[in-house]
Amino acid sequence: YTGNSRRDCQSATGEGKMNYDLIYEYRFRGITKDAKQKVWTEISRYLYRRMGCPQTVLDPAAGFCEFINSVPASEKWALDQNLTFLEQHAAPGIHTIGGNCLLAELPEEYFDAVFVSNFLEHLQDVEEIVVFFSKVQQWLKEGGLFVVMGPNFKYCSKEYFDCCDHRVILTNISVCELGIGSGFQIESSHEKFLPYSFRSRLPARDFLVKSYLHLPIFWRILGKQFLIIFRKS
Repeated sequence: YTGNSRRDCQSATGEGKMNYDLIYEYRFRGITKDAKQKVWTEISRYLYRRMGCPQTVLDPAAGFCEFINSVPASEKWALDQNLTFLEQHAAPGIHTIGGNCLLAELPEEYFDAVFVSNFLEHLQDVEEIVVFFSKVQQWLKEGGLFVVMGPNFKYCSKEYFDCCDHRVILTNISVCELGIGSGFQIESSHEKFLPYSFRSRLPARDFLVKSYLHLPIFWRILGKQFLIIFRKS
């Protein structure tokens, strides 16, 4: 459902030259914003419960804000490279910050949970992922959760590089290794969670998504994205 649904934060090593607004408009042609938001509402609520209902939640690659707008936390923060774009999509009451998430200065040991989806594969290399994981370690409270979703190359290799902004090949195992190497513990890991994109075989309908999320047997059939929950300890 959510493949490539997040805008790419610019690399710390340089400014991108591609027009991501046009790229994402083309990528999601024929899929309405309302349809995407309904799907994300179900995903966000499900993950919120999986995270133990955290009170302070950060999305450091917020993009269109589908997740952070829907998650029912009492305090929500959103970070994106383009502050004007972020403010256009963030719901009232969300703390919005413009900047590169690899360089951003946010409150340390403040958040109960940090969530990213379809983001790591857009970074320049594994070294940048390590930098990002170290930033998440700084932002999380002791015992806080770091939730990562993304396309699992093992199950979507044929489509993976159809997206021009995918740079790093990742699987659930490689992301788990990166988390362990960054000092996290693995709370849970699913190599198959959601389908690859909104154009998957299962229609993007909120009631179907809700049923799908509560029937893990279907994850093994349709899932091409991993879901990993790390804990800071």
